[in-house]
Amino acid sequence: MLNYSLVIHGGAGTILKNQITDEQEKAYRKGLEDALNTGYALLDKGGSAVDAVRAAVCSLEDNILFNAGRGSVFAKDGSQEMDASIMNGQNLMAGAVSAVRNIRNPVQLAYAVMTQSQHVMLSGQGAFDFAKLYGIKTEPDEYFFSQFRYDQWKQIQGSDKTALDHNIITGEKKFGTVGAVALDMKGNIAAATSTGGMTNKQFGRVGDSPIIGAGTYANNKTCAISCTGHGEPFIRAVTAYDVSCLMEYKGLSLHDAMHVVVHDKLLKLDGEGGMIGVDAKGNTAMMFNSEGMYRGLKKNSGEIEIAIYK
Repeated sequence: MLNYSLVIHGGAGTILKNQITDEQEKAYRKGLEDALNTGYALLDKGGSAVDAVRAAVCSLEDNILFNAGRGSVFAKDGSQEMDASIMNGQNLMAGAVSAVRNIRNPVQLAYAVMTQSQHVMLSGQGAFDFAKLYGIKTEPDEYFFSQFRYDQWKQIQGSDKTALDHNIITGEKKFGTVGAVALDMKGNIAAATSTGGMTNKQFGRVGDSPIIGAGTYANNKTCAISCTGHGEPFIRAVTAYDVSCLMEYKGLSLHDAMHVVVHDKLLKLDGEGGMIGVDAKGNTAMMFNSEGMYRGLKKNSGEIEIAIYK
């Protein structure tokens, strides 16, 4: 029987143990554990890597602790715009959405774009209209409201500053982008990423999460990658695809390719954050150059890990 595994992340950044209470840490770990168990259960029953990453990301989107779906941050105009993407390593099919509002699970909409349309990315109102056409679940504004996110936005409202939600020092900390990568029993891999973006973002800013090759990439020949962090450098470095290229053209291992991108290439662009990866042999890696990254993995070998700090 082939190996199978699932790796997830819930954001990377200035995550310090002395700024998180024991109760909060317990809640984050529970959120990661729930997402891992949800996605892994599908792999365990012979389900596809695509379905596993979709289920894991949906679980994180439904958890108000994470900056995706329900826990999304506020933009400059007080709206909550979300981005997401998903990619199938077996056939290089991909789907993505950007600047969508009121979609309960943006990753489900990205999946619908991949499977029900001839396109890769839809944005804004057009993406919302497509969601209605295919019965994707929506929620009213109140569903996405979090007092913490609102207070966070109010701190910098009226200025031209944007903020990575994990780098605003407050009494209670909640952190960014979520993602998952998986390898299934048939040897296929997949990746998915979802985010609410940056607090107080303006001009319809879109980060790396919905951009195939930047925030998300999957190819059975190499790896599946989901990124988290400050999106602009990740876009400029075509980060997720660069890991795949280093594996395909230079023969690097998953771990070594991710190390070059995270600890060398990104740092040269002041890129803070991290990524998770899996290859078709079942090797996994969780790598970041920030103070911490919410992360977890589960393999059929029995290996389980859930971690937050360096």
